[in-house]
Amino acid sequence: MRKKVKILFVFIGISLSVVVVSNYAIESFAHGKTYDKVSTIEKNKVGLVLGTSKMLQNGRINLYFKYRIEATVALYKAGKIDFVLVSGDNSTSSYDEPTDFKNELIEKGIPEHKIFLDYAGFRTLDSVIRAKEIFGQEKITIISQEFHNERAIYLAGKNGIEAIGFNATDVSGRYGIKVQLREYLARTKVFLDILFGVEPKFLGKKIEIK
Repeated sequence: MRKKVKILFVFIGISLSVVVVSNYAIESFAHGKTYDKVSTIEKNKVGLVLGTSKMLQNGRINLYFKYRIEATVALYKAGKIDFVLVSGDNSTSSYDEPTDFKNELIEKGIPEHKIFLDYAGFRTLDSVIRAKEIFGQEKITIISQEFHNERAIYLAGKNGIEAIGFNATDVSGRYGIKVQLREYLARTKVFLDILFGVEPKFLGKKIEIK
């Protein structure tokens, strides 16, 4: 029994160490590359918006969605991006993150011909790599909440993409805490993906943003 307890504690210790190291590495890499103010961020041709569901299971608007829309519109109207690339999950006919974003962005004043959709952004890794491999972008502004931007910027850097992030307003409260806790696990998985050379689920024909 003592041996099993020791093994358990060693396993927990290693797991926590990996989480801490992963988190530190990502934050360090992204330091100075995320921005909260439109006035201070440099211009890039394309803003990559990372997808999320529009609605929560309780029928309310997803604030992560709402705030990413607001951030994207602010960047576009300030002339800090010329085009918007929305990357999200469209794994079924009844679930379409990119189109939800597109419709909302058009309603907020961004012309339809300035918006490009990536329907195979199932994960952040897919979204970032496909921005380069499919849409030809080697320099982008990533738009999401800060914690998400940091992870995406790290993935971008490891895949030869020069990325900065514009931070949408974060979400507080119980739901926000749940997402933040999941983020620690997601950051750990980043290193496993890099270690094992995980690639996007789909690639395909190149699409020129112009």
